[in-house]
Amino acid sequence: TEDEIALFEREIKEFWTKFKSIYGSEQINQILALRDSCKESIKALSEKWSKKLKEEDLMIDKIQEYSEEILQQSKRISENQEHLTEIKSNLNHEEEQKKDLTDSIQELKEELMKKKGIISSKNKATKERVERLCKSKALFEERLGLEIRRIHNEQLQFIFRHIDHKDPEKPYMFTLSINEQGDYEVTSCSPPLDCIVEFQQKVRETNNFSAFVANIRKAFTALSYK
Repeated sequence: TEDEIALFEREIKEFWTKFKSIYGSEQINQILALRDSCKESIKALSEKWSKKLKEEDLMIDKIQEYSEEILQQSKRISENQEHLTEIKSNLNHEEEQKKDLTDSIQELKEELMKKKGIISSKNKATKERVERLCKSKALFEERLGLEIRRIHNEQLQFIFRHIDHKDPEKPYMFTLSINEQGDYEVTSCSPPLDCIVEFQQKVRETNNFSAFVANIRKAFTALSYK
């Protein structure tokens, strides 16, 4: 009520009157000044700490950012390490393949040299046999009425005449070669003889070539009388 408010204001005034009478105006002003100074100090300190807290927040954000960046870099380093390990493994595998390929090439070279040596030896032996056969040409022509011709692929063609008394110039012939195993091999025979395989096997076993040619001539002669 208005009376109560008036009573409250009167009591306040009495309180200040008693307070001033006890402490005096100068002390009150000092207290007020001290209060204001405290307020200013508290305000300045509050602003300082507020600024410091903001800076610390920024620093925390920066640290968090650096931590994430370090984490990403660590992840990239780990991935690069795995990639390097894979590359190293591939290089080791390629080196092993290269070594295996080099060893295989060397083995093939050695095998090729051996085969070349074998082929050279066989060719030499074949050439010597053919030359021996050619040297026997005159003897066969004189005694057996035989003509020997060298034809393609180092083959020799043997042509007999004077077998058929009705037609002395009629040719009876067979073609002979030396196969990869170095054995005599009859590649053709005209007219065909059933015993040619037997004669071929016998000359391979005995290496008696003169008897082989003589036996074929006898077989042609026997065939001419049928």
